Amino acid sequence: MLNRTSVTEFLLLPVTDIQVLQPVLFVLFLAIYIVNVAANGAILMVVTSDPRLHSPMYFFLGNLSCLDICFSTVSLPKMLENFLSTHKAISFLGCVSQLHFFHFMGSTESMLLAVMGFDRFVAICKPLHYTLIMNQVCIQMAVTVWIIGFFHALLHSVMTSRLNFCGSNQINHFFCDVKPLLKLACGNTELNQWLVNNVTGTIATGSCFLTFLSYFYIIVYLFFKTHSCSMLRKALSTCASHFVVVVLFYVPGVFVYIHPASSSSMDQDQISAIMYSVVTPVLNPLIYTLRNKEVKGALRRVISRSQ
Repeated sequence: MLNRTSVTEFLLLPVTDIQVLQPVLFVLFLAIYIVNVAANGAILMVVTSDPRLHSPMYFFLGNLSCLDICFSTVSLPKMLENFLSTHKAISFLGCVSQLHFFHFMGSTESMLLAVMGFDRFVAICKPLHYTLIMNQVCIQMAVTVWIIGFFHALLHSVMTSRLNFCGSNQINHFFCDVKPLLKLACGNTELNQWLVNNVTGTIATGSCFLTFLSYFYIIVYLFFKTHSCSMLRKALSTCASHFVVVVLFYVPGVFVYIHPASSSSMDQDQISAIMYSVVTPVLNPLIYTLRNKEVKGALRRVISRSQ
């Protein structure tokens, strides 16, 4: 049950205080959002419609594209609205909902990248058993990370909604996140901070560790088992796209959550948040399609059929 609070809405901080830049940023972020939805939507369409892409690898890629669309949709539409609005407010329920879905999509994507790393490990290190192993577990693994992500986010949204907000209602961020909200709460927030540091930290660092562990085993396997430089380059090339996506996702995200919240760090947090919630989702489909012949071929077949 929600605590009684004198705050019924929150005011979000604009990305910039320079009024002249706000229409320019509106056009820029609107274009990014449209490209994100179109590009990830195209990948999702070809992965589901082309029988040649009905494999565990592309099943996970479809999940990633779905997550990227949802991840940006959590914060970008409200940001776009605030570029054109003088009253940059969000309701209490809307704020908690935004917090929930942001952590739902973020933690799910973190774990999904670890699963995709395991998929590449099995494909390269156990190629003869790949189909047998992954066809049995790919759906269960995907469902598991979505469920864990949902309940992880539910934990944060419920615990944050139970806090009492009796002072300022101005969030020092362009969307509702746990750390800025904890700075506004009255009373003891140690449990909430513990959840951020330990639960969220465990999911993020654990997923990151497992992802890089998969690549460590892949590299070790290739160096000791593959005596052909061309085969080594080809195998590493198949992992390069996923590895770039992992780095783009984790570096700004880890930066936000490993240092303590402070007023001096909030501008840096906003830049990092824009990177992993706005920029990275639009780069993911470009990275995969530019380096993946099967996806490019499927896109060409779809375009040719539509003409």
